[in-house]
Amino acid sequence: MRFLDADAVAALGPAGAVRAVTDALRGGLDPATDPPRTAVGLAHGQFLLMPSEAAAAAGVKVATVAPGNPARGLPRIQATYLLLDRETLGLRAVLDGTALTTLRTPAVSVAAVLPALPDRPLRIAVVGAGPQAVGHVATLAAVRPLAGVTHLLRDPSRASLDAVRLGSAQADEALGSADVVVCATSARAPLFDSSLLRDEAAVIAVGSHEPDARELDAALLGRATVVVEDVATALREAGDVVLAIAEGALSADDLVPMREVVTGAATPPADRPLVFTSVGMSWQDLVVAAAVARTATAERP
Repeated sequence: MRFLDADAVAALGPAGAVRAVTDALRGGLDPATDPPRTAVGLAHGQFLLMPSEAAAAAGVKVATVAPGNPARGLPRIQATYLLLDRETLGLRAVLDGTALTTLRTPAVSVAAVLPALPDRPLRIAVVGAGPQAVGHVATLAAVRPLAGVTHLLRDPSRASLDAVRLGSAQADEALGSADVVVCATSARAPLFDSSLLRDEAAVIAVGSHEPDARELDAALLGRATVVVEDVATALREAGDVVLAIAEGALSADDLVPMREVVTGAATPPADRPLVFTSVGMSWQDLVVAAAVARTATAERP
């Protein structure tokens, strides 16, 4: 059994993580068979348990959510990943689960939208400045050259990144010219007027994983091809989807599983936006963790 720390997880790299996700889906993995995550209440927060099984391994991520931690200068969410042998269920490796989440989330997003991205340098608009905002830029840069990146923030003075104020003329211009818009925030209401976006834009939304929180307005989902990790999971947890359906802009039958896009079973039309909204699923951690372990084994002296 090995402990694979944050550096070992990062060694897989963004391109390697995208490849792990796409290979798993093209190899027959069906996200619809993934068990739903389980929340267990604790005195000072909760456990989030995320088990999964794939062709080569099994595993579970144990995440903790401690709302009081930020006041102590500690992370609100922390995680550990246990990677197991699929047949014996013996422990193969323990991974830094927080680093794993940071790596796999943008890998899933990019795998989902990659078939729709133009084969040229991309203009990126990113709403957010946290690890996922930065990670999505790095992962997009691993699959396409970038023509420019603009971060859009409610209060640019609070971030170390060079950013413009969300809602400003500069922000609207960045949204209007973007090939890819990434939303990685804790917002509970739409971040911008979606009429600013081009019909060819790809939009990634990863901040909402509750049915009553959203980053995108219903109008965008109504005119877009909406790709989700799994239809049942999206209908249960993805506020962008749930609220758009409640407002009559979208129906469950409109949702396209990302497996169909990645395998080529579905081809998103080029004359409408593509929206990928993600809540995070257990299979994603498993396939990326297994790839991290393979890389670490290959690099062992």
